Amino acid sequence: MKFFLTGGTGFVGKGLTQRLVGAGHQVTLLTRSLRKFGSHPPEISLVEGDPTRKGEWQKFVREHDVVINLAGASIFSRWTTEMKRVLRESRILTTRNLVETLDGSRVKTFFSTSAIGYYGFHEDEELTESSLSGSDFLAQLASDWEKEARKAEDHGVRVVLTRFGIVLGEEGGALRQMIPMFKKYLGGPLGSGRQWFSWIHRDDLTQAFLFLLGRPEIFGPVNFTAPNPARNRDLAAALGKVLNRPAMLPAPGFMLRLVLGEFGSILLKGQKVIPQKLLQGGFQFRYPTISEALEEILKRKN
Repeated sequence: MKFFLTGGTGFVGKGLTQRLVGAGHQVTLLTRSLRKFGSHPPEISLVEGDPTRKGEWQKFVREHDVVINLAGASIFSRWTTEMKRVLRESRILTTRNLVETLDGSRVKTFFSTSAIGYYGFHEDEELTESSLSGSDFLAQLASDWEKEARKAEDHGVRVVLTRFGIVLGEEGGALRQMIPMFKKYLGGPLGSGRQWFSWIHRDDLTQAFLFLLGRPEIFGPVNFTAPNPARNRDLAAALGKVLNRPAMLPAPGFMLRLVLGEFGSILLKGQKVIPQKLLQGGFQFRYPTISEALEEILKRKN
């Protein structure tokens, strides 16, 4: 099959591209600059363009069987008014530009990334794909993002809204910030540490895409999270154990809010998200617990 990816050069995109090529598929990556892209295998093609702007890149989308939209500016920053605009436009405009190419195309499935931030914050309540959306900035952004993606259904395209939890892997993501702190004996829980941390190993995430390709009856929102969310303090303890470092030094909540503003408050809250659709569909997680995931990642990294 032929896949068209936006955001294919990022942390998740690189892993997914490797997985797709390894399964015998052809992949086209949209990149803002061909000059900055290094060597690549023949199964990978490149198209230059800015996904937030209409352009020649759009005509290439129509020639593929599956579109996977991973594009979006990172939320890991201080949310100024300008940054909020960037976060919205990088998601909404990219999705809108992709959807408009699908009318009359050969594309059968459109995977559009979303996030578990869609649900807002509910303390200890278990959240599934049928749970309602929240009302904070991140929840509203995810909701608007998904509404844009679902317009592809008007073109007869199957839409899968992949709601990502925190993605863990050896090459980036949350662990890139956390591991150095723990190695310097500065690691520990954030705030109270009671907040839920809904996560997924990158290998399970990329395999879930292939799994859903063979399950056309599954559509709409799908939680891409491990079946066993962990409290933040349990994540810190597991990471400290794997690294053989203490995990006793908490990051004060007021300091996170002072440094990161609204985004700091997000880190002190959480969601207990369950991947109900994947589990009911029979998906087998290779790394269902945080300890198993961290042990594998740190072993591979070292």
